[in-house]
Amino acid sequence: MFTGIITGVGRIVAVHAQGSSSTHGKRLTIACPPTYLDDVGLGDSIALNGACMTVTTLDSTQQQFTVDISAESLDKTAGLGQLGTINLEKALRAHDRLGGHIVSGHVDGIGTVAHFAQVGESWELRIMAPRTLAKYLAYKGSITVNGVSLTVNRIQDTDTGCEMSINLIPHTVQNTALGTLGAGSQVNLEIDLIARYVERMLNADPQQAGQPAS
Repeated sequence: MFTGIITGVGRIVAVHAQGSSSTHGKRLTIACPPTYLDDVGLGDSIALNGACMTVTTLDSTQQQFTVDISAESLDKTAGLGQLGTINLEKALRAHDRLGGHIVSGHVDGIGTVAHFAQVGESWELRIMAPRTLAKYLAYKGSITVNGVSLTVNRIQDTDTGCEMSINLIPHTVQNTALGTLGAGSQVNLEIDLIARYVERMLNADPQQAGQPAS
């Protein structure tokens, strides 16, 4: 589990194919800020742009680690198959503060940045989300964008999806990789976990509720 509060900005410095076909995944090498890996061990979970990954090798001296990402995960996420800057978050510990919202690290869909510009001291980020996620987005609700917990300020449904507007304070732009986005950039989206369960409860067959499996 995660909170959507970014704990470091890293960089994918190497991408190695695990095989020659489209069914093979890739091995990523991620460089981290100084001391970031001091409390990380093999097998630990770290979210990369909001996608939960497992540390497969670790080099604390170089402050680098590797993850193996499957072809399925590459197909369902954005920004993890090439070199570049990424947001990092270590898995939540039981005694940590929940500074953002409950985040699972499972990407629900890929959005496209429609607009990103400074407004006063802050920045307005508008993202077109897939139509399948529209029902989970709400005014003042939570959304995770590339692993960052953010608040939706405005939503507008269209024939092709749902455009949401988000305000980014200078601290968020300066301390995450969101500042590198531009119109047309693809981003990983994770909907609010509570919204997921509410949707399930509202649409479940009441005749089947509480019935044991046959």
